[in-house]
Parts: sequence; C-alpha cells; structure tokens
Amino acid sequence: MKKIEAIIKPFKLEEVKDALGEVGIEGMTVTEVKGFGRQKGHTEIYRGSEYTVDFLPKIKVELILGEDRVDAAVKAILGSAKTGKIGDGKVFISTIDEAIRIRTEERGEAAV
Repeated sequence: MKKIEAIIKPFKLEEVKDALGEVGIEGMTVTEVKGFGRQKGHTEIYRGSEYTVDFLPKIKVELILGEDRVDAAVKAILGSAKTGKIGDGKVFISTIDEAIRIRTEERGEAAV
C-alpha cells in the first residue's frame, strides 16, 4: 500500500476530487494547511501598511491506495491541480506497512 499526500492550491480541490473520482478513487482525507516553498509568500497592503504573508493557504489531500492504483491517482492529481504557475504544490508518495479498519478489524488493502 502507498500513501499519497498532495499539497495543492485551495481552488483546485474540486477539480482534483472530480479527477480522482473519474479513475475510481473515492476515499480521501482533506485538510486545510498553511505553508510556503520557493514561493516565499507575498506582500499585501492593509490600511496603508505593507506586510508580508509568509504562510499561504493550501489544501492537503491524503489517499491510501493499493500499489496498482497509485500511478492513475498521481496522474489525475497532476493533471487537475496544475496551473503552470509557481505554488502549484507537491505530491509525496510513501509506503504504508499496515492499515486496520477499526469497526471490522480488517487489515491491509481490505481496510482501505
């Protein structure tokens, strides 16, 4: 099993969700997060004073999938989240050793 974590722009969430649905992926966890990378934030003016916004709002989408579905999920995320501009985000893929469904105590891919 693999865990996919995608950090995306907030306005791209619906497109990513729809693209994942089209490849048969339904379950996901979505979290509102803040951060910055190469983008380094931006400056804004409030009541005549300029200030720097270091941490930008982002969305973190997490999926746990069988290895046979990872490529399709990543392709769907990349295709739907990309704007071609700085700050589009990142996708991280890591290995999951075990998953257990609390209600039924199913283990492994059956649990996800």
